[in-house]
Amino acid sequence: MKKIILVISLSFLLISCGSSFQIFFNNHKADMGTTSFQVPNFMKAVLSNISPEVKHAIGNISDFKYIKFKNVSALKRQSLITEMNAITNKGFTDVTRKNEIDKTRIISVIELGAIVTDAIIFSSTENETTAYYLQGNFDPKKIKSFADEDTFNSFSNNLIQAYQTNLNPSFNPEN
Repeated sequence: MKKIILVISLSFLLISCGSSFQIFFNNHKADMGTTSFQVPNFMKAVLSNISPEVKHAIGNISDFKYIKFKNVSALKRQSLITEMNAITNKGFTDVTRKNEIDKTRIISVIELGAIVTDAIIFSSTENETTAYYLQGNFDPKKIKSFADEDTFNSFSNNLIQAYQTNLNPSFNPEN
């Protein structure tokens, strides 16, 4: 019982202290079973060389963060969803939000006129939770297309592959 209260208290503390995707990312990037990356400033050129499919899908990226959680408990999964809700409730507009017992999908954006400048794409199932943060200039119709699960999964695979392919081998742990 104390463990549950501690987790709930910690989640409340994180949310009440002002949430942003950067805080979410920093708080979880070292969690066990997590894969994450963020493109540092000196590697922004990598983003300009992204595959044509990915570039067509989203446009120009100036900031990019990715985090994936595997094998999380139901309590941890609910905590991640609660944190993401707190982040997207502060200045973001939901393009789509789907809350089901076995699946939560949130696509939330910040707009400047007819251009999307920031996007959070969050997907959580019983097996995996994934979150992207993108900053740049994006076509709102393309961002909305990620509501489709196949489009989202294809985008995820292409983006990660393009990023890993464009890494300098000295920075790529698999080379």
